[in-house]
Amino acid sequence: MEIPSKILETAVDELATLPGVGKRSALRYALHLLDASDSDFAAFIGALTRLKSDSHYCSRCQCISDTPVCPICSSPKRNQKIICVVENVQEVMAIENTAQYTGLYHVLGGVISPLDGVGINDLAIRELLDRIPAEQTEEVILALPTTMEGDTTNIYIDRQLKQFPNLKVTTIARGIAIGDNLEYADEITLGRSIVNRIPFEKA
Repeated sequence: MEIPSKILETAVDELATLPGVGKRSALRYALHLLDASDSDFAAFIGALTRLKSDSHYCSRCQCISDTPVCPICSSPKRNQKIICVVENVQEVMAIENTAQYTGLYHVLGGVISPLDGVGINDLAIRELLDRIPAEQTEEVILALPTTMEGDTTNIYIDRQLKQFPNLKVTTIARGIAIGDNLEYADEITLGRSIVNRIPFEKA
């Protein structure tokens, strides 16, 4: 695709690095921003700047937050004794949309995937293990993707959780198809999978 302006081409190349954005879509976005009013463009750039400079990761669950502790962790309406372990922030939002879960979360930031260079120490597993005695957690729900990498991570975490003999370890029911990510599941299926969770060892 021939672009007549080097400045425009650079903008297109940067936009095309976003997930799911090809060169043609990136060109449309760049041209839209070019035609935007100065105030709209400034608001767009300001939002991205604040996203990078002012957003935090919750000190408890590692989810994205505007404050050191996110609204979910700090809410008195949440069950503080249950932690649902997920891969990323999108899966927190997917589960929240079901309105079927009232506990807390723990965002690992990925799953074990040696081919992608993601190992145990790259994930927030130690932080999870530290939370359990500190917060007197009674149940951990393993809600990672039903992929080989997700299952490997589930098994590793389950083994680490054996050190807490009174801890209940469950996983979401297999209403989620094998190989699916939670963020793509419909809300009804995902909600039922959370409600009908089963002991991890029986999964």
